[in-house]
Amino acid sequence: MSDNTLGTRIERHVAGVFGPDTGRAAVTFLGTEQIEILRYGPDRTGIVRYLTLGMSREPMTAAAATVRDPAGPRAELVLSLRGLQDSVLRRLAVLAAIPVVESRPIAPGAALDLGEPLWDGAPFTAVLVAEPGGLIPDLPAAAQPSAAIDEFSISDLLASPDAAIGFDPGSGGGSASDPGPAPVRFLPLLPMTTNEAAYKRVHGPEALHQRWLAAGTDLRDPARREVSLS
Repeated sequence: MSDNTLGTRIERHVAGVFGPDTGRAAVTFLGTEQIEILRYGPDRTGIVRYLTLGMSREPMTAAAATVRDPAGPRAELVLSLRGLQDSVLRRLAVLAAIPVVESRPIAPGAALDLGEPLWDGAPFTAVLVAEPGGLIPDLPAAAQPSAAIDEFSISDLLASPDAAIGFDPGSGGGSASDPGPAPVRFLPLLPMTTNEAAYKRVHGPEALHQRWLAAGTDLRDPARREVSLS
């Protein structure tokens, strides 16, 4: 990736918050561009961050739109966990591909359901998209040319035998490009059990947040129990 790409600007920006990455995965699904997952940590408290890199390559556009707006919203996804869960990388890549393959923008308050464990053995099959800005500041982005992508669904990506995955030692680097009209936002993902996701659909994200807060739930705990929903 050359020094003037948006991706290297994102890497430099995030490294300023978490330090250099400690590993990365490259995931490619048939008919889509490569998505990387960068791992940061564990830090001194044991927290590991997983960051998508590639979702912000294109502005998010709803299916009803006839053309892509180059000033449309751009984002990457961030998952924070206590301890390493590297089997999450392919599932995060699937989530990061949703805006392109399903023409479905990802925004705070949305629920993304994988229909399978978020990582091997996880009790969580979905995530709640939280508000950005608190963990990683927004990054001004340069406008990127759009590209035609074949239509797929999230189930196609999970089942695709053409998905290629590689994992290499971490590295850093980056530079600047011209600022764009829409910043890249970094959207935190909060793991949800099947029942929590169903509760969110009925009552909304704020009601689920209140349940978590009342129970003192550590949403970064990969083995946490489902919050009481009764």
